[in-house]
Amino acid sequence: MSSDDPNQPGLVITVTESIRLFLLAASNDRRLSEELRELALTLSSAANAPYKQIRSIWMESAFDTRPELISLFSGSNFVFTSPKPREKSEELKERLRKLKELAERKEYQELVKDITPKKDLNEPFSTYKDQIGFGLQSLTLNRCPQLRD
Repeated sequence: MSSDDPNQPGLVITVTESIRLFLLAASNDRRLSEELRELALTLSSAANAPYKQIRSIWMESAFDTRPELISLFSGSNFVFTSPKPREKSEELKERLRKLKELAERKEYQELVKDITPKKDLNEPFSTYKDQIGFGLQSLTLNRCPQLRD
């Protein structure tokens, strides 16, 4: 596992001089397994390292040769990685584009409302009641000519 991989799970910390010295000493410690010694050597040259791996090396080290855990991590900082930005689906992009166009049209109409002529919203015979009323009036006037005057 590469110690500079930004997608590492778990806590990642910066490797300080005290951590680096501990890891170099652990890489030469014959009481540790070959795997842990190689890991310690790899981590000693990295800028950042996973906490779990350093702690596992520390736990396996001899009690009398290892530094206190608090002094080992003193001065070290957490390394935070930003998550990948989510990608928008094509459907969402199209919907957002339409909403943006609608908002722009509405904003434009609001800007020019004082200088554009108002639309006549009252169309003749726009309702059923108006249509019936006109039809009855026309029928009555055509059938009863004396009502015209």
